[in-house]
Amino acid sequence: MFSLDPISAVVSIVVFLFLLNVFKNQKRCTNFPPGPMPLPIIGNMHVINTSSHCIVHMSVMSKKYGTVFRVYLGAQKLVILCGYDTVKDALINHAEEFAGRPLTRMGAKVHDNHGILMSNGETWKVMRRFTLATLRDYGMGKKTIENKIIEECECLIQTLKSYGGKPFNYQTIINAAVSNIIVSILLDHRYNYDDPTILKLMNLVNENIRIMESSIIRLYNSYPSLIGWLPGSHKKVIENSEEMQNFIRETFTRKEKQLDINNQRNLIDSFLAKQQEGKPESNLYFNNKNLGKLVSNLFAAGMETTSTTLRWGLLLMMKYPEIQKKVQNEIENVIGSAQPQVEHRKEMPYTDAVIHEIQRFGDIVPGSLPHATTKDITFRGYFLPKGTTVIPLLHSALRDKAYFEKPEDFYPGHFLDSDGKFMKNEAFIPFSLGKRSCAGENLAKMEIFLFFTSLLQNFTFQATPGAKLDLTPAVGFTNAPLPYEMCAVPRR
Repeated sequence: MFSLDPISAVVSIVVFLFLLNVFKNQKRCTNFPPGPMPLPIIGNMHVINTSSHCIVHMSVMSKKYGTVFRVYLGAQKLVILCGYDTVKDALINHAEEFAGRPLTRMGAKVHDNHGILMSNGETWKVMRRFTLATLRDYGMGKKTIENKIIEECECLIQTLKSYGGKPFNYQTIINAAVSNIIVSILLDHRYNYDDPTILKLMNLVNENIRIMESSIIRLYNSYPSLIGWLPGSHKKVIENSEEMQNFIRETFTRKEKQLDINNQRNLIDSFLAKQQEGKPESNLYFNNKNLGKLVSNLFAAGMETTSTTLRWGLLLMMKYPEIQKKVQNEIENVIGSAQPQVEHRKEMPYTDAVIHEIQRFGDIVPGSLPHATTKDITFRGYFLPKGTTVIPLLHSALRDKAYFEKPEDFYPGHFLDSDGKFMKNEAFIPFSLGKRSCAGENLAKMEIFLFFTSLLQNFTFQATPGAKLDLTPAVGFTNAPLPYEMCAVPRR
């Protein structure tokens, strides 16, 4: 009699379900974008090579399959958009159709359609409106938040001076300094750089960002019932998210007891005040689950991308000391020994170009957060049914040869005209485009300029003696520099 051992039976079932899923998708989508043939269970993960930088592999694949193509990560089917023109066409010209977020099993566990980053429908619209309005109320783009950033710059400068030009690993210090800006908006609070609370929160975020690009997460999204029983880092993502939510719940429980509706001091106060308005949307959208996810979303986004940009900036200044010197010369000519302010930026075309090139070359969020189609759409000749997961490769826009002369090089000339004046480039989209573009873009721009110019005004950044600076990014959802030590040599 024919029989299978338990492991063979499970594998056979998974393979059958995978092939059935592929067959059903092919029948349903007769004009779906082309792509490589998937293997059972793993899909195209062997082609993309998720042990390295899968976004780069996807960009290379576009040479064979075109600017709109399909890949399978496990049983999960994704449509990839490559090149600035294609990304812009989707996110600007078809903004509404590409404004959704995909529904994944890990997303359901971690986000559950709450917050701002991965929510959909009216929840997302209400949370985004509230976030944009509240960020403006608490100073985004205004002098009030600029002054807070300047104060944090001074704290950071004093901390770096304490090392006396000796080597140190400054990742945690930069992360904590940047975190304090978003924490001031969320909680009206500031942490010392060695405070256990901020160190714990940053570690939770950083660990999840590293894990989210791993193969085990992709397999969990495809086969949650099977992978969910296995040990692995997918469980750590859920644990970290729950720990972050526990901290936030304890925080807003304290804030609720102290709330003065007539003296709202931070975003949590404003959210709690909305809860008490008694309007229909108060209970529907301004609930504690949305508050918890919104705060964690803003903390992660407000800390990770800006701090990573600054770390790339300092690494690149060490790698290219002649560029660092030109920035310092412009700072001396325009600002002197005065405190850098946002208004100085328009008088500093070279520094502005260098900052833009740091963001372009650093390529902080190479794949962007995934999108999903909100309705059936025919896009560039291909039919994408409602709910299709779409990845607009920001990497492919920031490295688009049609828009950047030397896309693989660090070259500030990408943003300078023949007269040395700052020149915009439409393919520069590190904050993405369309309805899902970064809500904190203006805040991030202020932070990057003020931190970067303040640091280069006060220090010359050098590699440790004998060190070889590697510009290969670490593997993760974001492109972070590899850990390294540096010397911050005081200039005055």
